[in-house]
Amino acid sequence: MKWLFWLVLVPVLAGCSEQTEQAGFAGLAGIADSQAEVPFLQPGPDDRLNFPEDFGPHPQHRIEWWYLTANLETTEGAPLGLQWTQFRQAIKPRPADAPPPEAGDWPLEAAWMAHAAVSFDGQHYFAEKLARGDVGHAGARAEPLAVWLDDWQLTESPGGGVWRLQVSADNWSYDLRLSINGDPVAHGDQGFSAKSASGAGSMYFSLVDIQIEGTVTLGGRILEVSGQGWFDREWSSQFLKTGQQGWDWFALHLASGDKLMAFQLREDEGTFRSGTWIPAQGQPVALAPGQLRMTPVSGQGDYPRQWRLAVPDYGVSLRVTAPAGDYRNTGLYPYWESPVSVSGSHSGVGYMELTGYGN
Repeated sequence: MKWLFWLVLVPVLAGCSEQTEQAGFAGLAGIADSQAEVPFLQPGPDDRLNFPEDFGPHPQHRIEWWYLTANLETTEGAPLGLQWTQFRQAIKPRPADAPPPEAGDWPLEAAWMAHAAVSFDGQHYFAEKLARGDVGHAGARAEPLAVWLDDWQLTESPGGGVWRLQVSADNWSYDLRLSINGDPVAHGDQGFSAKSASGAGSMYFSLVDIQIEGTVTLGGRILEVSGQGWFDREWSSQFLKTGQQGWDWFALHLASGDKLMAFQLREDEGTFRSGTWIPAQGQPVALAPGQLRMTPVSGQGDYPRQWRLAVPDYGVSLRVTAPAGDYRNTGLYPYWESPVSVSGSHSGVGYMELTGYGN
């Protein structure tokens, strides 16, 4: 769930000095649509996922991202949270089989942004990178999987099934080995995830069983870590509709082996909710808005850091809590991104993302 970042990405990379007039959250559409030789494609309920191609870029769609969260532990058993996200926004749509423009022409057909964070011992470390597309600094491909922005790189090892993620920021870094288990989980209607009652939405799938090991370096301290991760892929050509203020998103690994993805988009007149119940045994189940209950309990500043989540049909009643500390990612668009602990009907760990609060 990363929709609001596109409000700031393109004007920054294009060097715009004037404020782009916004028409709701789709204000950036006018940058390219009037000059496009081919249209942007918008996902719908009839679309289907296609692997491995959907791990790669979708240049005829306006927005997409690759997104990893991880709940890890050091060799001493101390919890450590970790995030990596890479975003792409098309400024000019291009069919997937069309050749890219010449890099020497300094094109601006796409803009890229990457975020990385480590949360450990009450401290939150965050970094952000920006790049123009099609000039070699950033990009993605499906086979073998590679997603990169300068020296931040996610790459697939020969033979598949194992990825390496490398990030280096000021005075901190990580180098991780990701072992991919299980098939991708399609959210919503076979991969089409609605984002409002009107039917707007995105294509969305996750890898929910990733075993991770590697090192995290904070200052001069090198930490050996291991644990589990959750990887999201999502793409669309629609922004949030007018009146949607932000979202609350959760990805939870429960000790029972079950998993839960749940989100809500806060609107002027209520909320739109959706999610996926992923049982330890059996097939994932798409959750309708009425099957989910999500209630903030307490906050820090403007961000609710404790929540109640319930899925009564599956006997799920959870209290989800962020650890003590400030977990705002303070980039171009500040938002909250923290590991969480889970108690109640199930115990576990996971990640929480909150946007659209305060200013």
